Amino acid sequence: MEPVSNATVYIVDDDAGVREALAWLLRSRRVPSESYDSAESFAAMLQTRPPQRQPCCLLLDVRMPGMSGLALFDQLAERGDIAAMPVIFLTGHADVPTAVATVKRGAFDFCEKPFSDNLLVDRIQAALAQSASHLQERRAQHQLQDRVAELTERERDVMRLVVEGLPNKLIADQLDISVRTVEVHRSRVFDKMQVKSAVELANLLRSLH
Repeated sequence: MEPVSNATVYIVDDDAGVREALAWLLRSRRVPSESYDSAESFAAMLQTRPPQRQPCCLLLDVRMPGMSGLALFDQLAERGDIAAMPVIFLTGHADVPTAVATVKRGAFDFCEKPFSDNLLVDRIQAALAQSASHLQERRAQHQLQDRVAELTERERDVMRLVVEGLPNKLIADQLDISVRTVEVHRSRVFDKMQVKSAVELANLLRSLH
């Protein structure tokens, strides 16, 4: 798998030795990382920074003093952050059933301590690839929303009827305008939405959610 560029791996573990070992492992693979010694310190960091715009993932210890990794995960999931920032739990043998349950609730994966360096890096790269894909999809959604926002009210009326499959004559009758005016609006809609056909337009709008 090709490494994801401009990516960051966040490490949250109360064990300094684990944090240092993970940071060294990631440096050896040229993957930038940031380490935090508690769930609270990581949550505080997220409060001071804008939403993630670059691919990232979170290596999260299950058991920590204070806020547990599970509680932090629940917060992130509730805010909708785990799509852009997939979570890989680091877990001891006794926590495996709990880690499996979190995967069912949306965690990306879990790695049991002591973990295999190669296996963990492979899962990190997969998580970063998923993050990059999500961010790309989100950017595309925003661009599409911006294009729709640029349409005039009349162009939106025409677009809605074009997507419903109505021919220009029926659109003109429904909107009480001339066929020539429909043609002009239709052409402008296609230009602004960057499509060449009604089918392409319908498929594009179907992806808007």
